[in-house]
Amino acid sequence: MPDGSTELATIEDVTYVHVPDGADLPAEQPAEIAASIQPVTLTADLRRAIEDASPHVALIRARVAEKIAEQYSIGDEIKLLRTAPSAEFELYNAFVEDCRAWGRAQKAQLGLR
Repeated sequence: MPDGSTELATIEDVTYVHVPDGADLPAEQPAEIAASIQPVTLTADLRRAIEDASPHVALIRARVAEKIAEQYSIGDEIKLLRTAPSAEFELYNAFVEDCRAWGRAQKAQLGLR
């Protein structure tokens, strides 16, 4: 695989790999690989399927949850949701959105956004 490429997931015997823009595939590929390499159009449904099957995305999701849990327990989150709208809720919500934005940026690096 070219540098910077990431194997994302295998779905129904098809392995999806993110190859960064501008990356060059080696000219010589084993026949079984060369015959099966093809670009795909990343539809919303395919993106969701890859995200659901990808261990990389599972790790990103877990890290987002960990980032939130470092600041807010589940009990704190439930309490803040019940107090909305409030200044405390707005602080919480901004923090959560920052964590989610980090997760989206990580997925974008994998070609999934």
